[in-house]
Amino acid sequence: MRQQIAAGNWKMNTTLDAGKELASEVVNMSADEVKAGVKMILIPPFTHLASIKSLIGSSKNVFLGAQNCHQSGSGAFTGEISIEMLSSVGVQYVVLGHSERREYFAESHGLLAQKTDAVLAGGLFPIFCCGEKLETREAGQHMDLVETQIKESLFHLDAKAFLKVVIAYEPVWAIGTGVTASDDQAQEMHAFIRNVIAEKYGNEIAAQIAILYGGSVKPGNAKALFECEDVDGGLIGGASLQARDFVDIAKSFR
Repeated sequence: MRQQIAAGNWKMNTTLDAGKELASEVVNMSADEVKAGVKMILIPPFTHLASIKSLIGSSKNVFLGAQNCHQSGSGAFTGEISIEMLSSVGVQYVVLGHSERREYFAESHGLLAQKTDAVLAGGLFPIFCCGEKLETREAGQHMDLVETQIKESLFHLDAKAFLKVVIAYEPVWAIGTGVTASDDQAQEMHAFIRNVIAEKYGNEIAAQIAILYGGSVKPGNAKALFECEDVDGGLIGGASLQARDFVDIAKSFR
């Protein structure tokens, strides 16, 4: 059975105190309410990581992620953060290639390939984001774009390394807009991504890769999305800032 994951990307939200309160609520609720085997990943701002790791403690449900990293191990890169730094405070997952990083910080396929290598070399797990803007979908080029994003940044990996990657498909037109891809649209793209992986690495490996949906996931639509055959969870934005909503999403797995 593939991993079932609810990953909460807090983006540039919450003060440290507010973040600690949110994390504590999630950890406490999940211990009683979320079924064994479901992974909840908290992905707060960098300033919160060490404090939230201490709150997670020995939780069997909750894990810690970071929103980005630099591709180099160290150096004169003011404002950046390395994998070694993240690992030293207990981070296990790193989001790469989020649409906001691609758009606002011009992150290229090649740069994301380097970051993927850095994450894996440090013993952490990449959550690799891919997805299209509305104009790309309307032009019928959405599948071509997603295929290119995956191939150009991930297909240099050998099979053993690729098995450590989590894919997150995020239709950019559905992020923070309140619009969600239909269940059929989500399943269609997730199945397509799994097929692209199978063509490179084979069906056995493709069947093991967790593919998450990211785009206005809420407690009200999570169950239907997670029941899609190739949807293994969600990369959740706004709803992850409310402990009750985030835990309810994590409770939506079949």
